[in-house]
Amino acid sequence: MTELPYDTIPVPNDWNRGGLPAWTYHSPALFDLERDRLFLTHWQVVGHVGDIPAAGDWLAFDLLGERAVVMRGQDGVVRAFHNLCRHRGARVVDGAKGHCKGSIVCPFHGWVYNLDGSLRGAARPSSFGELKREEFGLKPIEMEIFHGFIFLRFKDGPQPAVAELLAPYAEDFAAYGMDKLMPVRNLDWTSELPVNWKSVRDVDNEGYHVALAHPSLQELYGRTYRDLHLDKGLSVSIGWFDEGMARGWSVRNYVKISPPRPELPAHLQKAWTYYGLFPNAVFAVTPEGAQFYQEIPIGPGRTRLAGRMYRWPNESRETRLARYLAFRIDRFTSAEDQQLSIWSNESMKSEAFEGFHLSDLEYGLRRHHDGLRRLMPVMTLPEEPAGKPLPRANEDLICQPSNSL
Repeated sequence: MTELPYDTIPVPNDWNRGGLPAWTYHSPALFDLERDRLFLTHWQVVGHVGDIPAAGDWLAFDLLGERAVVMRGQDGVVRAFHNLCRHRGARVVDGAKGHCKGSIVCPFHGWVYNLDGSLRGAARPSSFGELKREEFGLKPIEMEIFHGFIFLRFKDGPQPAVAELLAPYAEDFAAYGMDKLMPVRNLDWTSELPVNWKSVRDVDNEGYHVALAHPSLQELYGRTYRDLHLDKGLSVSIGWFDEGMARGWSVRNYVKISPPRPELPAHLQKAWTYYGLFPNAVFAVTPEGAQFYQEIPIGPGRTRLAGRMYRWPNESRETRLARYLAFRIDRFTSAEDQQLSIWSNESMKSEAFEGFHLSDLEYGLRRHHDGLRRLMPVMTLPEEPAGKPLPRANEDLICQPSNSL
């Protein structure tokens, strides 16, 4: 068995195999609570510094009514701001990514901002009376960079600084050289599903379904696959491949072509590794490249899946071809997971649904649910509370001394 450099949490001998109650997957009131207590207060992945290599390059990120823009300044520094003009609140940039040459110009009335977010000037400034420019720069958003990846959060929250939170991943990310990743052009992807975001994460948080639901992955790494549970909402899933198990065209050719990476530590050679971050992000790394993907909630029953793919610099022809084959395998896997998410979410509204009964191989799903319950103990209730607003019911449970979640 390959030795892994992670302090893992073993599956208990006796644990509660139930999941979240069905009402938590379709309650508008709970969705609003998740917005305020979970998504806006936890680190979200926006992209990689390789996405914005030049001064004026920017990435946009929208989440549940909040809008961010991450931009590289003339001084080379990457900063995050609310994508909101200080005059009337218009978006100062529009789209997913782009470039501002020298300044940011609001398309509504022409207020001009420097690339560091400071206000350069308002259109027709005399019409505003006394306007102190230093008080009207773009509002900053908390942002950190970890091995090239850009994280932000809209409000202060329970997670520590990114470097501390993701410290268990630092050794692997450094070995891969993640800070040197380069974006793969035209391979950003999005997909919208008619499901609650938790149904997507439930599927992705366990490997019990891999053997039957993902024939390509089963051929790729078979019984070598394992899910590892770490602390602070982190998880690692990993599988190793060799030519002996490959039958399908994509997998068979991938394992033949994938170039060796002798500079990597033993546990990362011929490995596909998935690094999870609570509540909704995953970094997926293969010898040929990397991607991150996440669930962006839109409504109680609507979720956007989004991902961005990267390559290593100076890749060879063989590496590029192997990366294409890995993309084909991953594309099939994603489509299979999306269908499973739809089926799982549908069940939550059936009167016949009596809850989950989880395998030891699905302990990662339970740990994710426990993380949600700690923040929102109202999720421990079998039915949606009646008679008082849900946020109030949640606060009452938080204040109970007996609450151990």
